[in-house]
Amino acid sequence: SRLKDGQIIALVTDAGTPGISDPGQRIAAAVLRAGLKVESVPGACALITALASSGLPTDEFHFIGFLPHKSGQRMKCLQSALACPGVIALYESPYRIEKLLGEIQTAAPERQVVLARELTKKFEEWFRGTPEELLSQIKGRSLKGEFVVLITSVVQ
Repeated sequence: SRLKDGQIIALVTDAGTPGISDPGQRIAAAVLRAGLKVESVPGACALITALASSGLPTDEFHFIGFLPHKSGQRMKCLQSALACPGVIALYESPYRIEKLLGEIQTAAPERQVVLARELTKKFEEWFRGTPEELLSQIKGRSLKGEFVVLITSVVQ
C-alpha cells in the first residue's frame, strides 16, 4: 500500500544480492504483480564475483541456486545440471559441502571444481581441483560461510 501511495520502499540485505537464490524474489514478484515498478541497485553478488575470479570460461554458465536437501532429488538435479554446456554454478551450505563434493565425485569425477567462500571478506578462501582433491583439502575442517561452487563443463 505504501508503494501505491507513491512512497519509495527499499529491500536491503546484509549479505549478497536480494532476489538471487533468496526470498527477496517473492517480494519483487508481488510488487510486479501489483503493477508497480521494481528497480535494482547493482551491488555485490557472490555468484558473479566467483565467476569473474575463477579463471573458468564465463561465456556460458548455468546457475541452479541451492540443490534440494533430499538425496534423491539432489542427485537428479545435479545430474541434470551436469548435462548442460558451460560452467555449472550453485550455492552450498558449509554443512553440506562435503556431501556435495562426494556427489560430484560420483557423478563427474573428472570435472574441475572451484569452491569460493566468504568472498570479499577477511576470511575469503578459494579451493580448486577435482572433487576428490577438494574433499581431501576440506575434510574435517570447520568451515563457515556459504560456498559458491563452480563445476567445469564436459568440454574444456
